[in-house]
Amino acid sequence: MTVLAHRTPASGSNDQVTRDALAVLQPGFEGTTAPVWLLRQVREGLTAVGLFGRNITSAEQLAALTAQLRTERDDVLVAIDEEGGDVTRLEVRGGSSFPGNLALGAVDDTDLTREVARELGRRLAECGVNLNWAPSADVNSNPANPVIGVRSFGADTHLTARHTAAYVEGLQAAGVAACTKHFPGHGDTNVDSHHALPRIDVDLDTLQARELVPFKAAIAAGTKAVMSAHILVPSLDPTRPATLSPQILTGLLRKELGYEGLIVTDGMEMNAIAGTYGIERGSVLAIAAGADAICVGGGLADEETVLRLRDALVAAVREGTLPQERLADAAARVRGLAEWTRRARPDARLEGSRASGIGLTAARRAVAVTGTARPLAVPPYVATLAPVANIAVGDETPWGVAAELASLLPGTESGVYPAGASAADILAAAGSRTVVAVVRDEHRYPWMTEVVDALVAARPDTVVVEMGVPQAAPRGALYVATHGASRACGRAAAEAIAGT
Repeated sequence: MTVLAHRTPASGSNDQVTRDALAVLQPGFEGTTAPVWLLRQVREGLTAVGLFGRNITSAEQLAALTAQLRTERDDVLVAIDEEGGDVTRLEVRGGSSFPGNLALGAVDDTDLTREVARELGRRLAECGVNLNWAPSADVNSNPANPVIGVRSFGADTHLTARHTAAYVEGLQAAGVAACTKHFPGHGDTNVDSHHALPRIDVDLDTLQARELVPFKAAIAAGTKAVMSAHILVPSLDPTRPATLSPQILTGLLRKELGYEGLIVTDGMEMNAIAGTYGIERGSVLAIAAGADAICVGGGLADEETVLRLRDALVAAVREGTLPQERLADAAARVRGLAEWTRRARPDARLEGSRASGIGLTAARRAVAVTGTARPLAVPPYVATLAPVANIAVGDETPWGVAAELASLLPGTESGVYPAGASAADILAAAGSRTVVAVVRDEHRYPWMTEVVDALVAARPDTVVVEMGVPQAAPRGALYVATHGASRACGRAAAEAIAGT
């Protein structure tokens, strides 16, 4: 427990302003059970918590954790960043049994997207999670985007819109609130907002025709929450990022688009905000701009952080820099969503099962194969060319096809090759075995292209598997595009290679 554990504003911890300040926070925490400080803050008025991979070891453990939280508040919002595909928290250590958005967009069957989202929502609801920071409605119009990529349904605006709506409908049919992100659109960036502040220099007509269309579809589908992006869009606001912009959150999202649900910020500890404004000032500015909930806890996960943000909001109200009515309105929206989730909570187990197989079915349908090589009948050598994972995905989640191929072709050997590796290294390790070269967003990494080109030149029977956005030219005896790097995508690729 920190020395600040019992610090309260001068007016005391139970006044309405303080309770409202706690209500708008969505903090994270360390551990697989709820710490004493978190339970205390829930009693004091905290209405939401955020879960990350560090909080989850199994479905049973997660259900026990959420039940523990609900002993303090029955309608507590338990949020998670569970996109399926590359970004998974439920299956952070094994890889997701669902493909991600790009795979669903590649199939382009909105009924399938709706069913995948419903099954994912069912699993979340079964564990007591009722708010999902998903789906990503970003149109991935910039292939160099370092943080969206396969998290987007694709580069086509209207495809992205229809699948965003289907995902929202499926998730919320399971009683889990959708949080459509990252408003007003993070697809046309070449900077990761975890590290710095991205900037989108497009005119209003382009925004209306491209970025905003999927969000309009999500609103029409009834999304219960929308997450703001830490991006600067000068055509909308030349000085403040979207998360802190009244013009974007209140003017555009509320007034122009008519959105009445909860507005959640992206993680305030991300450097785009924390490195420029600081999380306390940033949180005050976000609420003043029209946000209703402050997401913090991916990297900051302790009581001191919660108290710092609570006190900053209370002080801003006392000083007159944050209208009390605005804070009260934000808190009321949070409590309103909490009440919706309580009423939407399934009374019995939803139809479906963990063995339903919808994720693998979708992953198989998303696989695109080029080439005429016959399926492998003998164990190959799998060389995974591994880039540095972005923070949203994390480096703790395994990916690739090596394990799945080994289960189909026992005796398969493998190695992981980071930047700096050479084709000669791989060929030496492979010996006489057929090489399966696995890449992720090859078009973004010249070193990968160099290695793959050299492998294909030296060994024309090389199989190439692209598990990111398939922008590079297909080559090799067999070229397999999975449109995602989840465990389900790896299994689907292995089946295509082995002919099973």
